[in-house]
Amino acid sequence: MPKFDHHLHTSRHSPDSVIDPEELLLRAREVGLDGVVITDHDYQWGADELAELAAHKSAAGLKVFSGAEVSAREGHFLVYGLPDLSEAPPGVTLAELLRVVRRHDAAIVAAHPFRWDQDFEAIVAEHGPSFDALELVSNNVSRETRKKTEHLLSRHAMGATGSSDGHETAVVGCYFTEFSEPVHDLAGFVAALKGRLGRPGYRHGGPLACGPVE
Repeated sequence: MPKFDHHLHTSRHSPDSVIDPEELLLRAREVGLDGVVITDHDYQWGADELAELAAHKSAAGLKVFSGAEVSAREGHFLVYGLPDLSEAPPGVTLAELLRVVRRHDAAIVAAHPFRWDQDFEAIVAEHGPSFDALELVSNNVSRETRKKTEHLLSRHAMGATGSSDGHETAVVGCYFTEFSEPVHDLAGFVAALKGRLGRPGYRHGGPLACGPVE
């Protein structure tokens, strides 16, 4: 079943990342991923730019998609399937971001809930279980915030994902989401997230900031 790291930043469009896009593809193949989704900060790769990267020889059968990590007023959220980010600029309110996502039948995953003292319990109390998934494990999820997310998920019907939140090559694929059905394109990836067909996994021997996943 396909394994995707779908929270990744590149040096091309995320100033805090040192991952060269072509090196990302090489590393993803090295660690056994089937696909990657680039989620640069408040930037979504255009179709031509993404196609050029996906056609590079380093991709070699790897699925290469793009979403974005949107810096909303209430925190960071991973969005997949929007035509562009014109309706989701930095500082957008979560309420508006959710409306945009629903309008385009896109998918939304909460990045590293509870990080930086984010009151994610209050967010769910206000907006309901409106997310297709919460990021349960990543390089920027601590054991403490993971426990809080697990507790929240035990009470609310939302999916759980794993990704590296990679900003450096070494952590690519340390966590990933494994889907129970094939994923051929971005539309299929979005559908798999929305259908909760994925479960978080981890790479044995990789850097695991919040521990392994059962």
